[in-house]
Amino acid sequence: MGRSFSSVRQGLKSVAERWERTARHTEGTAHSAGERLAGMVKQHSSETFFGCNGPAEAALFSVLVEMHRWQDKDEASGEGVAGGDGDVDP
Repeated sequence: MGRSFSSVRQGLKSVAERWERTARHTEGTAHSAGERLAGMVKQHSSETFFGCNGPAEAALFSVLVEMHRWQDKDEASGEGVAGGDGDVDP
């Protein structure tokens, strides 16, 4: 008979595919950012399958985890979010 509803993993795959399609139709930094976001969503699809109730929640979790990793890497290298000294004022 088959499955009548999609799993979180299947829904997450659909979200990533939609984001990739959308990114293809954008230009410049939006294009590369959209592709990175879609990649971030795919990064944790197996882990989010067990802990999230829906694909939107799983996508958000995945993107936030990857953003946190990037931030930690920047801080460890001394770059920080503002590019070095942490001062955000012009």
